[in-house]
Amino acid sequence: MTLDEMKKVDIRTVDPATLHDRRDVRIDSRQPKEKRIASYLKQIGNPYCYIDDGVVVKIGFMNTHETIDDRLEGYARSQIRKG
Repeated sequence: MTLDEMKKVDIRTVDPATLHDRRDVRIDSRQPKEKRIASYLKQIGNPYCYIDDGVVVKIGFMNTHETIDDRLEGYARSQIRKG
């Protein structure tokens, strides 16, 4: 399966038995970054859809200049304004 095909997996129809559990992934932090990434991808199978503590997880990424920190800060500020 290509990365593009992996992105398109539908969590509503995917067979959980075909997914890998994130808790089973072991990364050797002494290895160079490239080897750690390759090891993760080999172990997780589909980096966009996997099992985490018994739950099917689907992740995606937006093409934006904002970081996750920017998004979390914006979310926190919106919650403060609501309260």
